[in-house]
Amino acid sequence: MRQDNPCSISRRGILQSGLGFGALALNGIIAAEQHVLPDGKPHFTPKAKRVIWLFMRGGVSHMESFDPKPELNKYAGKSIDETPYKGVLDPQKIRKLRIPIKGDGNGHTRTKIFPLQTGFKKYGQSGIEVSDWFPHIGSCVDDIAFIRSMWTSDNNHGAQVQFHSGRHFLDPRVPTIGAWITYGLGSLSDELPQFINIGPRFFDKKDAHYLGPAYEAVNLKIDPNNPLDFAKPSGGMTIENQLKNLKLTNKLNSLAAQQYPLDPIIEARMKSYELAYRMQTAVPDAMDFKQESAETRKLYGLDQQETKAFGQQLLAARRFSERGVRFIQIMHGDGAAGAWDNHSGLKKGHTKLSGQVDLPTAGLLKDLKQRGLLKDTIVVFATEFGRTPGSQGADGRDHHSFGFSVWMAGGGIKGGVINGATDELGYHAVDEPHYVTDVHATINQLMGIDPHKLEVPGHKRLERDFGHPIREIIA
Repeated sequence: MRQDNPCSISRRGILQSGLGFGALALNGIIAAEQHVLPDGKPHFTPKAKRVIWLFMRGGVSHMESFDPKPELNKYAGKSIDETPYKGVLDPQKIRKLRIPIKGDGNGHTRTKIFPLQTGFKKYGQSGIEVSDWFPHIGSCVDDIAFIRSMWTSDNNHGAQVQFHSGRHFLDPRVPTIGAWITYGLGSLSDELPQFINIGPRFFDKKDAHYLGPAYEAVNLKIDPNNPLDFAKPSGGMTIENQLKNLKLTNKLNSLAAQQYPLDPIIEARMKSYELAYRMQTAVPDAMDFKQESAETRKLYGLDQQETKAFGQQLLAARRFSERGVRFIQIMHGDGAAGAWDNHSGLKKGHTKLSGQVDLPTAGLLKDLKQRGLLKDTIVVFATEFGRTPGSQGADGRDHHSFGFSVWMAGGGIKGGVINGATDELGYHAVDEPHYVTDVHATINQLMGIDPHKLEVPGHKRLERDFGHPIREIIA
């Protein structure tokens, strides 16, 4: 903590003097746990310490990003029934898959095949093909594991909730992967929150649910002057008056703690007040990009209007991660459904959006690697589902949950590999299909967590909630 701050005080001093921070509306003010909490230690030796989770809201077309399908060009304008792949929806041919079958094909097979809207090139020593819309990510393929066989059961944008929690949007809400990681391992920092969210959320805006408010993500804005709501005194309150109020708050908490020495709510409240106080300085400092070199700012695209906004978010992610934040969740794509939801104008929409995220994402990977952070930082690039092989309207694609792509890098992940595959048209995940919680399970495995040991009494998790680690991509 900066020593020139007029409010600066040591951690011990905060507790001894009775300083609190009740004026801040933060996530961890009360953690009313009625069972033995995890001790913050991994269950086995971890390969990674933290996660940077990049989520593209709306549904990125897998066929025009990381899963090339040249057959779409060959049969463009024809229905699936008019191609050699008319049996793509035949239950007899896909009965061994774990994924649900999409009806009997009536109507779907008659949809006209929509050609690829961009080209592909091979990159790196691995020669993995990546869309021309993502050339900068293509330059990093030897550090990336591409998973081309994802599937989920929600074909609407509630799938954003399902990808994060493993449960269908219509099911009761359960904790997300970010909440589970922070619940299991706790914080690496005394000055920053353990779990941060940056960017828009329009469906379930919570993460912890039955784990309690201590494990919710803290929402931040890319504004060094005001990154956190309620983080500054209001109504003309002076520093002196603020300190008096805070001292009184914590004095009352201390008296209550003496009367109820085993009450976890009071202890959690006092810890949260302390964290909130420290965050006043630590959060703006982590978001002070002026501390970075011109070369680094350019690496993230801060010198270009198109890439500046997302680049700032990813540079903040790197700065937070090296300061000890455990899980950083960044959402890209505004609007209720998400900007990637291109039912029409897919070429125009995806060209614009990929232009916003491609350079900064590659910059993040390169920056983490050159600083030695990629080896213990997991980077995930995900979306809730893909897009249909057939056209919707004249120039778009519909939602498609039965086969799509995500990728992972760093933190014990093999680079330059592909796991799984969709069929020739990109319709179904046909080789090593992975439900969304397989990504969660892979992260847990790399972080040294056995999720079965984190069950909370009264909240039975389904076996599918746990997922299966994708061991083929683990180094």
